Amino acid sequence: MDLTIKSAENIEYMISQITTKLRMVNADAIKSSQYNEDVYEDLHDIYEMVMKKNTFTPNEMQAIVEELGNLRK
Repeated sequence: MDLTIKSAENIEYMISQITTKLRMVNADAIKSSQYNEDVYEDLHDIYEMVMKKNTFTPNEMQAIVEELGNLRK
């Protein structure tokens, strides 16, 4: 998958991977349809950061979820 291309499919993939990696209990609260291509670069940055880490503190998880909330349409 080429994540350098802005597309709804790539947004869906990144959101799915982020929620899986963070083991979010309520993953349905963050849906890919809530994001558009205007925030793609920011979303991609969050995705890359999340994929690089193996563990997250509760504060880190909260900050990531808050940032994802700020990027919503």
